Amino acid sequence: MGAVTCAGILSPALATAAPAAAPGLDDPAKKEIAMKLVSSAENSSLDWKAQYKYIEDIHDGRGYTAGIIGFCSGTGDMLDLVQLYTDRKPGNVLAKYLPALRRVNGTDSHSGLDPNFPADWRKAAQDAAFQQAQNDERDRVYFNPAVRQGKTDGLRALGQFAYYDAIVMHGDGGDATSFSSIRRRALRTAKPPAQGGNETTYLNAFLDARVWAMKQEEAHSDTSRVDTAQRVFLRQGNFDLNPPLDWKVYGDSYHIG
Repeated sequence: MGAVTCAGILSPALATAAPAAAPGLDDPAKKEIAMKLVSSAENSSLDWKAQYKYIEDIHDGRGYTAGIIGFCSGTGDMLDLVQLYTDRKPGNVLAKYLPALRRVNGTDSHSGLDPNFPADWRKAAQDAAFQQAQNDERDRVYFNPAVRQGKTDGLRALGQFAYYDAIVMHGDGGDATSFSSIRRRALRTAKPPAQGGNETTYLNAFLDARVWAMKQEEAHSDTSRVDTAQRVFLRQGNFDLNPPLDWKVYGDSYHIG
């Protein structure tokens, strides 16, 4: 009865005085920061919107890597992207590559893509419809699932970003280095806030698991996007990713004011 009574006598003014929760990574300003952080690691630039046209084979066994999030011809997400673009805009410059993208899925092959696929990708990247398709697939496959799981685990923007950066690099398949496997590895040693754990302790455990996963593959063995970026913000206690932000990736310094 006491608890009910105490709750009942709060004045409306007091009831609304509690501070609002800090915005999550899906807040537009925070999402813009997330895009710049990922771009610093993926493209050595904060100008993430300049990456719609990006395409190259970085020789990591995934074929062509392209676009704002590193869609790969060998992992299926590039195929899904081009299919979405074609569903929305039949006859686009990339539509003719769909049969080849289906064939090379799961391999590093360029068969049926060379020699003109990179040039046609860059041409498509000038189309607002293709840019929107990249945005939408990024959100569907990577950003939204990461933020959703981060919020479920009681993490603030930094933790949600740690999840996002992990799922961008590792995907969320069934292998030992996928995002879900990294999270499970972290849960062996720490609990997230939603389970009564300490946020700093849990995020350190998650980043430890992430570093382990990165070191399993030579192409991802440089862990600076964790060591001199995410851990910097964590040591500062900047759980809400509030600017100014200063970090390094691959030895290059970046700043968001």
